[in-house]
Amino acid sequence: MSTLRQVISLLRNLGLIHLVDSLNYRYQLFTNRKQNHAFKRENPDIALPPDYMLFEAFKLNYKNYFEGGKTTANWVVGILQKHKKLENITFLDWGCGPARVSRHLPPLLGPNAEVFGTDYNPTTIDWCTKNIQNVSFSLNGIKPPLNYPSAKFDAILGISIFTHLSENRHHTWVEELHRVVKPGGVLLLTTQGIAYREKLMEQEKKVFDRGMLVVRTKAKEGHRVFSAFHPPALVRQLFEPYFSILEHQEGQLVHWGIEQDYWVLQKRA
Repeated sequence: MSTLRQVISLLRNLGLIHLVDSLNYRYQLFTNRKQNHAFKRENPDIALPPDYMLFEAFKLNYKNYFEGGKTTANWVVGILQKHKKLENITFLDWGCGPARVSRHLPPLLGPNAEVFGTDYNPTTIDWCTKNIQNVSFSLNGIKPPLNYPSAKFDAILGISIFTHLSENRHHTWVEELHRVVKPGGVLLLTTQGIAYREKLMEQEKKVFDRGMLVVRTKAKEGHRVFSAFHPPALVRQLFEPYFSILEHQEGQLVHWGIEQDYWVLQKRA
């Protein structure tokens, strides 16, 4: 176990994890400053969220936000279209953040698609509403319900949302996603699976290996430093009463870090 991981764990237990996060923000602000200034200078017409909003949702790197978001949007469409025709659909980006992915979806899904984004952060939703075109945004709470009628969506995306929720919220949100997706509709959701086991403390590994959810608290639920780690068998138990599991891909250790698992689900007709 690395010394840094031990120090961070100690600070979390002391209720100082937000201090670590603040230092991380300042570090990213400094290390990415030249690249970010260059991207903004070369792309003056691209709407970019405020720095802390970007950091809170992903990484404080403008190119990664925009170009990486476009790459992820293409990946999402490629995964989902294996399981469902994506023509004339209603699509929800659940936990959209500053529209890193959803801003790129309208041209990929075609002119007759309707794209929606929802998030629990009112500042983020306000920024998205004012700056992102062709996507309809809505504010939700940290707990259900969403502000949509039942059976509204053909497809739902949730990237790294369950990773920041308590165990109880896992169950209530699965029920809510089941409510708002149409029969036959598909969902693409991600979790922090087996590949993330190496990031856990020894006591956390024991909990994970028993097939139980590991939740790191000492932070506001939904925040980036509130983290949940998911044994795949537990995730199956969570999803299977509500959905058919069409695909599950375990994340891998890659050059930039650790991939999350992804799950493709379908609401039974």
